[in-house]
Amino acid sequence: MNQRYYVTDTDLSTRFPIYTRANVGEVFPDPVTPLTSDTALYLAEMGWRDAWVRMGAFEYSEFPDDTFCQLGVVGGYCYLNASIIRLFGERAPGLSWEAMDQQFFGAQPGIPPYEKMAGDERPDLTVKIGETFGWVLSKTSLDQLDELTADRNESIRIASERPDLSAMSDLDLWRRYEQLTVLHRRYFAQHLFTTYMATVPLGIISAVATAVGRPDLIMPIISGIGEVDSAAPSQAMWDMGRQVADSKTLTKQFDKGVSGLLDRLQKKSKKRKVRAFLSAFDDFITDFGSRGPNEWEARSPTWETRPELALSAIERMRLASDDLNPRDQNAKRARDREIASKTLLDMVAADPEAHGQLSAGIGASRAWLPARERTKTNNIRIIHEMRMPMRELGRRMVERGAFDEIEDFGFVRASEIDQLLDDPHSLTDTIRVRRVEYEALEKKDPQFVFVGEASDPGTWPSRDGGEVTKLASGESLQGMPGCPGSATGRARVILDSNDPTALEPGDILVAPITDPSWTPLFVPAAAVVVDVGAPLSHAIIVSRELGIPCVISATGGTRRIPDGAMVRVDGDTGLVTIL
Repeated sequence: MNQRYYVTDTDLSTRFPIYTRANVGEVFPDPVTPLTSDTALYLAEMGWRDAWVRMGAFEYSEFPDDTFCQLGVVGGYCYLNASIIRLFGERAPGLSWEAMDQQFFGAQPGIPPYEKMAGDERPDLTVKIGETFGWVLSKTSLDQLDELTADRNESIRIASERPDLSAMSDLDLWRRYEQLTVLHRRYFAQHLFTTYMATVPLGIISAVATAVGRPDLIMPIISGIGEVDSAAPSQAMWDMGRQVADSKTLTKQFDKGVSGLLDRLQKKSKKRKVRAFLSAFDDFITDFGSRGPNEWEARSPTWETRPELALSAIERMRLASDDLNPRDQNAKRARDREIASKTLLDMVAADPEAHGQLSAGIGASRAWLPARERTKTNNIRIIHEMRMPMRELGRRMVERGAFDEIEDFGFVRASEIDQLLDDPHSLTDTIRVRRVEYEALEKKDPQFVFVGEASDPGTWPSRDGGEVTKLASGESLQGMPGCPGSATGRARVILDSNDPTALEPGDILVAPITDPSWTPLFVPAAAVVVDVGAPLSHAIIVSRELGIPCVISATGGTRRIPDGAMVRVDGDTGLVTIL
């Protein structure tokens, strides 16, 4: 058993020893709370195994009972087991461990190459995976994935039928949370299954494009697909931003800041344009209120629980010019996609086998790339419905003096809930200690990759990182191509999506990592540069739909790119240059 640094820390696998923050850092950018670790995260581990078995890649017996393996928590931070994902690449026909590293993790300094171990080769499982891949390539549109549509409808229904939480007993609030965690396991299994199936068409497209010397065609071919649910909030915010720009009254109120904005607008709701905006914002919260920063963590705020987060993004978007309309940008990417697809298909026209595989891969990408974001959105709705009864319980505990803040429910372990309900004040001191420890961990920059055991979290540097040498004029930072296109603008290093006020239209957004709370900030930005990321990371998927040039895996970008400097971003080559 590895050493535990925080109450959430888990066992780590010795059979599969490589752990990374890549990709999972978008899901859990901050430490995991005790309640999430005991419930949602553990059931995500189980759901991940369900997905592996469904696709034929593993058997349940390959994983340990009653403990973590695919996921792990060290120093409060969630890690992803890269060894297991690499082994999938080795077992899957047409893939490799290098392909999985490239698609999921991007550039990771210090990660060792794959070493074969006893039990890795499983020809029987390779056959099963191949059969699954064949089924994947038969799907060419999101509408053909009936399970995803059913889950979408079910999650929307559950949200719309949310009971009156204020009328429920404390115990019933907890029972509702528990009941929804069961659904979370199923939804997460669907999300992970779909995520890995999205690697199939992407792998085919990448292999063919690379083989013919045109890797520059990969990103255009998987851009502008449409139906990407995670991009939908940005389009809705854009429309509301246009409403603000078209109204003197709305503009005047937004100019005063987002604090108290809704109250001010309610007082002026007799005005037609104000009333229309409030109605649109209500619809927005109904449709997208589950989204927000660190949205997989029940303790975190969302656009429903803290509407100012959404209003801040609209406030920035209202200043953008009409030519940045995300629908127009998506339409352009769709045209570029058709041209790039035809170009690559024409290049292999003389090879019927390669042409057939490529055609199937391009067709399947239209189903599976947006499917990944749909399954995520479905799951986030369920997480949000888990969040809301716990917030009501937290509110009551604050009233009773047992909690200092509503979100303190996150610092209660699942095994302590009965004690909390029987004697709320018995855990007050414990919760306070855990919160202080958590807040200290939040300031840490967790180790990005480790093999076997992580370094002592007490030695991890702080997130501000101290002094580093900034890039000077003429110097460049090499990242990975994300979304095609180039842009020149003023770099704005934004470390917190909750406070985007420094970002002006036409600026280059430089961010440490992105989750959906960052997405609306892509629209007014001329380009996006992210410290980490890979082709299947959130930043790339959304930037491709919104038509924003993007560079990922720009290691240290938020620390090395001077805030306010003029920079050029090349989304085709991954190069960021200080002008």
